[in-house]
Amino acid sequence: MTTNLGYEEGSVCNRGGCTGTIATHKSENCSCHIAPPCSSCTSPRNYCPDCDWQEKDDPLVIMEITTIYLPIGGVKRTKRVLDHTKIDYRIEMHSSSSQLCIGVYPPGTTSADVVKVVQGTFGGRFKHFGNGKFEYVAYTD
Repeated sequence: MTTNLGYEEGSVCNRGGCTGTIATHKSENCSCHIAPPCSSCTSPRNYCPDCDWQEKDDPLVIMEITTIYLPIGGVKRTKRVLDHTKIDYRIEMHSSSSQLCIGVYPPGTTSADVVKVVQGTFGGRFKHFGNGKFEYVAYTD
């Protein structure tokens, strides 16, 4: 089962029996000194040096970035990998009357199952549905 796969730095990879330890590529072109945190520092940079797995290339990895406001001087962003053993998604702004639901689902899930979870007040439509991932525009107003 894929729930034992490593995603965070220091965890065991476990992809195809790999016993490598997940590491993180150094941030390139960091602009945190101008506006922290920068996209370079919050982009998927984890990898396994033993089996060459790259977080940025993994089709099942969809990151949710959470911003935490610190009391003195700034923000900190944390990542959450969406759980593809259930219908899991994050929400992004789309327009003044809709939101974009970007997520994952387990094998055997139908598009109707996903709609039951993410449908907006006034319906919606899929931009993409397949291979365990979806993008759904939910009409909210």
